[in-house]
Amino acid sequence: MLYSKKVMQHFLRPKNIGKIKNADGIGKAGNPVCGDVMYLYIKIGKKKKGKKIIEYIKDIKFETLGCAAAIAVSSMLTEMVKGKTLDEAKKIDDRAIVKALGGLPKEKFHCSVLGKKALEEAIKDYEKKKEKLTG
Repeated sequence: MLYSKKVMQHFLRPKNIGKIKNADGIGKAGNPVCGDVMYLYIKIGKKKKGKKIIEYIKDIKFETLGCAAAIAVSSMLTEMVKGKTLDEAKKIDDRAIVKALGGLPKEKFHCSVLGKKALEEAIKDYEKKKEKLTG
């Protein structure tokens, strides 16, 4: 199985690894078949755009127990969504992650789906917490 140069860079030197204390949202995704487990932690910032207040991903970190592809996907995803609005982050799909990594072997595509799922879960978690606070 051959990995792209970009996959190897993100596997050997992952970006944004770790946990965010008091994260605004936490997402978890796992694959029981291969055993990969991914946790994403997000911190939300707010900025003014005209009269609207826009929420964006101020910080994002991950903890992944898995193969090289799962770690590379986690690292690349954090780089792709940091600084994006929640709406922009929601639009990133697994194909975009694979493309940004310069491709993945077919049998490792499920790792990109895990990344997208963990991000969706982290955003949902944040939105649920926010809803409880604002009622």
